[in-house]
Amino acid sequence: MKAVDQWRAIEEQLPEGWEEAHVAFRAEDPQAAAAAAGVLAPLGPGRTGSELRFQTRPSGPASAESVRNLLARLDRKRIWGELRLVDTRVTEARELEALSHKAFGTQPLAEAWDDLLDALPPDWTDALCELEVDSSDYLPRAALHGAPLNPTRNPDAHAFRFRAGRKGYGVSPSMARRCFERMDAEGITGSLAVLNELSHVGNVATQGPVWRIAGRSV
Repeated sequence: MKAVDQWRAIEEQLPEGWEEAHVAFRAEDPQAAAAAAGVLAPLGPGRTGSELRFQTRPSGPASAESVRNLLARLDRKRIWGELRLVDTRVTEARELEALSHKAFGTQPLAEAWDDLLDALPPDWTDALCELEVDSSDYLPRAALHGAPLNPTRNPDAHAFRFRAGRKGYGVSPSMARRCFERMDAEGITGSLAVLNELSHVGNVATQGPVWRIAGRSV
């Protein structure tokens, strides 16, 4: 396999938020190691026998793109060898985030919705709810998957508000759960909350109750 193709495979293995990667290239022909070192010189490789080791970062003089270009030069010169990833380093913030998710996990939205419903009074009929996602990047896809919720944006947070109801106006609990299952399948994370709820309400010739938040009807 060409060196540049081996590099593409390595790039796919790099973790999100990687800051530095240590890579080794071992020439098939030990006599070609000197020529390989000359091609990879901009990366400042260290050499042990026929193996060269160098470091790369997402940007800068030794960027992943620079590595790709230099390895393509190796291929053009027909200097064949094996490329392998030695180790990687991610930013401290990414490491802490990964440990946090591993230790505590992130509850799927569908399960969080089940927990909210279990906490409501047995005779609840209408609820004003809010979905707050963990990143603004999730907002467009959450809105798409949550279209049956008829959501409205909360401009003060990365959040949508929606109404749920057992009868009359508002999304049904089962339909809401299907929306959250679709979000879970796409890796959208966040939290759910019930802002207000009403019990044993009968909607006679109306679309249901109206809540007022900051002077506005919702």
